[in-house]
This record gives sequence, C-alpha cells and structure tokens, in this order.
Amino acid sequence: MSRKYFGTDGVRGKVGEAPITPDFVMRLGYAAGRVLVAREHLPGGERPAVLIGKDTRISGYMLEAALEAGFSAAGVDVCLTGPLPTPAIAYLTRALRLQAGIVISASHNPYYDNGIKFFSAHGTKLPDAVEAEIEAGIDTPIHCVPSAELGRARRIADAAGRYIEFCKSTFPSDSDLRGLRIVVDCAHGAGYHIAPHVLHELGAEVVAIGAAPDGLNINAEVGATAPKALAREVVAHRADLGIALDGDGDRLLMVDGEGTVYDGDQLLYAIVRSRLRQGPVAGVVGTLMTNLAFEHALAALGVPFERAAVGDRYVMEKLREKGWLFGGENSGHILCLDRHSTGDGIVSALQVLSAMREAGGELKSLLSGLSLYPQRLINVPMKKGFAWQGHAAIAAAEAEVVRMLDGQGRVLLRASGTEPLLRVMVEGRDGERVAAGAELLAGAVRSACAGGAPH
Repeated sequence: MSRKYFGTDGVRGKVGEAPITPDFVMRLGYAAGRVLVAREHLPGGERPAVLIGKDTRISGYMLEAALEAGFSAAGVDVCLTGPLPTPAIAYLTRALRLQAGIVISASHNPYYDNGIKFFSAHGTKLPDAVEAEIEAGIDTPIHCVPSAELGRARRIADAAGRYIEFCKSTFPSDSDLRGLRIVVDCAHGAGYHIAPHVLHELGAEVVAIGAAPDGLNINAEVGATAPKALAREVVAHRADLGIALDGDGDRLLMVDGEGTVYDGDQLLYAIVRSRLRQGPVAGVVGTLMTNLAFEHALAALGVPFERAAVGDRYVMEKLREKGWLFGGENSGHILCLDRHSTGDGIVSALQVLSAMREAGGELKSLLSGLSLYPQRLINVPMKKGFAWQGHAAIAAAEAEVVRMLDGQGRVLLRASGTEPLLRVMVEGRDGERVAAGAELLAGAVRSACAGGAPH
C-alpha cells in the first residue's frame, strides 16, 4: 500500500505541524467515520460507534475534541475513556462490541509529538485496505450529516476498572504475587493508574514511579525507553523486580533485583519456555532487529522462528499467516495471542511473572540457554526522502563492516517508520568489532546525509 498519511503505526508527527493539527484530525475522524458508515450495516438503522482513548500528552485534549467532532459529523457515536493504555482500547473495543477503537498517542515519543492509530472491531490493527479507504477520503470536504443523524458522545466511566480486571484475568487464578516487591515505571504515561493497581490486587508490594503525569513529562527519562531510572529504583528499594512500560503501555522491559535490564527478546524467550512446559509451541515471529542469539536459542528448543519487518503490525501479519501465537520485538512489544489480540506491556509482564512463579526461580534463571550477542544500534537523523539505499559511500561502509565481522554477525540499515531517522544496527559475537563497525557505518551515514564524504 502506498501511504500518504499512515505510517507503520497510524498517523504520527509533531503537534501543530501537518498532519497533527486540529483540522486534519477532524477530517481524519470524518473520513474514518464515513468508511465505517459505508462498511457497517447494523440492524434497525443503528449508528456505528467507536471508542476513543488517549495517553497523557497535553495535546490529547485538543485532538480528542477534533476526532469527536469529525466522527459526529459523519454520523458515528463516540465513547470516550480518557487516558488508557493502547491495548486497553483494543480490549474494550472488542468487549463493548464497537465498530472501531482509536488511540491518541505517539507511544514512546516525547510529549510534543502525537498520533492517531486505529483498531478494528476485533481489537487488531486495521487492515491496509481499510486504511487506504480512510486515506482516500481525508482530503475531501466535510459534509455534515443532518442534525438528527449526528453522532452522540458519552464517557465510559468504568473503563479503567474493566481493563484492570481483564489484565488480572490473564494471570493464573490459582497463583498470586504475594511476597514480591515490584517497582513499576509507568513512564508518566497511560498506564499510571492501571499497572500499579493490577500488581497490587494480585498481591505484590508495589512501588510506583513515573506515575505523576503533567501532560509534558511522558517518557521523559523514565519508562521503557530509559530503563536506568527503573534499575536505580529497584536497587534502592531492594525490590525483587522492576517493570517498565512506555507512554502508551504496549511496550515492556524488566529489571531484576540486581538492576540488570532484560529486553523484549529475553522476556519473550522466558514466556515461550514457560508455554513449552504446557505443550508444543508452533513457532515464534521476531523482526529484522531480533537478536541472532534468540533465533539460535529457539532452534535449540526445537521451536521454528521467522522474521518480519520491524513493527508490531508486521509481526502480527506474520503470526496470522503462520497461525502462530507468539511474537515480538526486542524493543519490548510482545504478542501473546493466547491472552490478548495485540501487544500489551502489562499482560506481557504478567506472563513473565507467571513463568517465574511456575518455575520457582528468579528471572535470570528462566533465561538459561539464551545469551544475547552484542548489538549496537545508532539512530542517525535523516531528511525525509534521502536516497540512502543507493548511496555509494554508505554501501562501501556497509561492505567494510561485513568484512570486519568475518561471518560472525550481521548488519542492518533501515529507515524508521515513525521518526526521521536511519537506524544503523550491527550485531555479532565480538563486542569490540560490533561497536567499531556501528560507529564506522553511522559516521558514513552522517556524512552522506550532510552531503560530505564519509570519515
């Protein structure tokens, strides 16, 4: 699909700059509403209804109002939840039998960014064909339906409580978290009033950090993108574990009592090993960024593995294609389709905690058999449309790094789907070669982007 506005995770950008402006978001809501009206044939002339949630960014108020206006003008009812994690909207859309769910969030990005992403009635990302229909209608004028047909809006007062109970339901009913002291970092994001309650109600002693959002501090030196803050607090509180979410609650990293950080590859491995005790695992999907050691460790367990493009939507597409249940990204997006229809940081944390309870050991003991290879990722700012793939200097530097690794690693260059960056990744068994190779290649990319010769 050729995308004009939609990226790999909805529409995203800097607030106040196209496309994240009130007028565009209202037209987006209207276009999405018209697609729903055309696609949904509800009994008795009933209007389609959508659920709108958001994270804690100050711009969420403005964009929520614009979306609501667009949907209402299209004749679609709107249910509002206020701040809730992205996977909560996926769950509630399905549970309330609504036609779509919309999340106002830029996930792990700073507060001055925001975005809009959609879920289907089944709690999954919208198919490309539906996104294409919405895009086709965004630039057409708004023709408001007659007043009697306008959509109505209401708030779902018990949305947070419903989602808390859902999260708890994914943890074994005959187990609990008593005796564990857990530090949970909510990134000053949408999980600030959810994750601590889930863990506490399951019996844990909970220390919450990153749980005082002010509209401007989401992801600011806290959360899954800055796990050092969590590691410090875990050690300071002599906690057993730490759990870090990102701003919209769909990403997870964890920290053990010694302050060691565990990424998405490691946590997914712990979950898969636990599921293997219950029966066969048909296969696991990772991405181009998944550590090579993870692939090798799964092979040792006899579990098939395939890579998808980076982005949880692509992991999901590959899982559906294969009929598998487990997948994820090393950034902390983890899919357990036997528990939820989308990636969920809280639910994934509960699956790791369940595995720990089942095995009767610490987190690191679940990872015997997996020792990640050194991996260096450098994000290089890049102007939109820069032709990096055909650049001779970048290609020459890449070939040099491949030669340095001597068959004991891999190199990956890819443009971010959500930010103006070129991601430079080098991975291999030799940490010194990996670090040197990543710096060499990133330097070549910087010089190419600046129009100069590589160093």
